[in-house]
Amino acid sequence: MDIRPLTDDYAVSPQIAPTDVAAIAEAGFTTLVCNRPDGEIPPEVQADAIRAAAEAAGLHFVLNPVIGGAISMDNVTAQADAMQASTGPVLAYCASGNRSSIVWALAHAGTRPTDELIAIPARHGYGLEPFRATLDQLAQG
Repeated sequence: MDIRPLTDDYAVSPQIAPTDVAAIAEAGFTTLVCNRPDGEIPPEVQADAIRAAAEAAGLHFVLNPVIGGAISMDNVTAQADAMQASTGPVLAYCASGNRSSIVWALAHAGTRPTDELIAIPARHGYGLEPFRATLDQLAQG
């Protein structure tokens, strides 16, 4: 498990396993967001398996599958809703953490400078520069 904090209350991770969930809860996360569609992965790490482990560990689980290259505003809204509803830190995961970073940045467009929304994920190797125009457009609202 490779947790990469973007802020004090939001981190991203590559794919997790049910056996990782107890450590996620122990690390202080209260909400777990799955941004990975089940069609990409084997059954043992699909959303239902992670949800069962999350609920057993007392975490709130949110399913918001993000398809690479086809991120929708529904994905952005669902991610924003999950972050706002969380009673503590959020961990979002996908294949690498990139899609979880993108929906975080898009959800914060207009609340933080675009340069910052690109630079924060870049510290962990996520390249959001192609989303600059979209971030700027969303910020204009």
